[in-house]
Amino acid sequence: MPEVPGLLADFVAAIKRGDTPAFLACFADDGAVDDWGRRFAGHAAIKRWSDAETIGAHGKLTIANVSVADDTRIVADTYWRSEAFTGPGRFTFTMAGDPD
Repeated sequence: MPEVPGLLADFVAAIKRGDTPAFLACFADDGAVDDWGRRFAGHAAIKRWSDAETIGAHGKLTIANVSVADDTRIVADTYWRSEAFTGPGRFTFTMAGDPD
């Protein structure tokens, strides 16, 4: 696995452990997930999404490649395996501060 910046490493570790509180802590209170055009804003909505399609679907995330696109974006090419979806994907994380 390539070197992964702190926030992304926390995100992957939370999914691996099935740790919903740690997963949600990766998002600002007003954070959002855009899953192929479906938007889930705020911790309650992100938790509902995760319960159905991420942690609740026993997701496993493998990072294939990571790039820091600029001061506020991390792009990760991934392989995702879960009860909801299996296949390659791309996660783009936009942060309010330093991605490290």
